[in-house]
Amino acid sequence: MATGTEPPATDPHTPRGGVRSPARAAITAPHLRTDRWWLAPAATVAGLLAFVVYSTWRAFANTHYYAAPYVSPFYSPCLAENCVPMRAGPNIALFGSWWAISPAIIILLFPLGFRLTCYYYRKAYYRGFWASPPACAVAEPHRRYTGETRFPLILQNLHRYFFYAALLVAGVLTYDTVLAFRDQDYRWGHMGLGTVVFLVNIVLIWAYTLSCHSCRHIVGGKLKHFSRHPVRYRFWQFVSRLNARHMELAWASLFSVALADFYVFLVASGAFDDPRFF
Repeated sequence: MATGTEPPATDPHTPRGGVRSPARAAITAPHLRTDRWWLAPAATVAGLLAFVVYSTWRAFANTHYYAAPYVSPFYSPCLAENCVPMRAGPNIALFGSWWAISPAIIILLFPLGFRLTCYYYRKAYYRGFWASPPACAVAEPHRRYTGETRFPLILQNLHRYFFYAALLVAGVLTYDTVLAFRDQDYRWGHMGLGTVVFLVNIVLIWAYTLSCHSCRHIVGGKLKHFSRHPVRYRFWQFVSRLNARHMELAWASLFSVALADFYVFLVASGAFDDPRFF
């Protein structure tokens, strides 16, 4: 029996897939939300697009990524033969002269893969860019939903492996941060504004990496009795607390790594000299 709000069953223009399928309640309104639900996905799109544009420019710029003793996190470790000679960072010319483009392209693939497959970032760009769904209680426009069972989204299952690569990258950036406690002549016991920038960045990078859902599963998964594994239980509790702030840490670390790179760019390009505290 029609209620007056249901579209006619014979209407050829009535969508028949997704939330408009015959098995779902027939509601003519696209949603019943009255708040500004679109602000969150719009802000996500703006933020991610800004980072993509900036990181793409810096990755292909292939210049101004080293200012003694700082090396940009986008270019570390520098694994190409065409790297600017650096005495900072674990730099090994694994790629010979045949690698002609920016060396940042080599290393950025790993943190990019980690963030691209991250559980939070999936939610962010699924909603912001694909409207799948755009927000809670707002129907998505797609007629079918296959989840992450088909290419290319099935590649999201590689997240746990990108996590291991992210640990290595975080380790390299930690080493770079230690080397930041030197002056331009590579003498230890010095600290500049760039050192502070690098310290903040590495703390946020580690916090975001360890707050990963895969990390939480690795340290506490498959355990039937936490009482028999007190060390893993304590670490699981620590990671769980970080995991509750995974979204905030994802954005904070994304901003900090871009800020660290931009700071090196400014110093390397001669925009200003790195202020030294001692």
